[in-house]
Amino acid sequence: MKQSVVSRSPDILGGEAVFAGTRVPAATLLDYLEAGESIDDFLEGFPSVTREQVIAFLEEARWRLVEAAP
Repeated sequence: MKQSVVSRSPDILGGEAVFAGTRVPAATLLDYLEAGESIDDFLEGFPSVTREQVIAFLEEARWRLVEAAP
């Protein structure tokens, strides 16, 4: 069974989507990338998130966008 990369719980950051097993909001990765920062910069700032989680998150986002395209 595929484990979720992102989780949500009302007990963690008020239910904001976070990387599973952490308190790091998934949106923070997108903020870093939008600002021109690298994945390595993000991982350095949030060592509780793994590179594998970041890649899985980006692959899932890509897949969802491609599937939703008209």
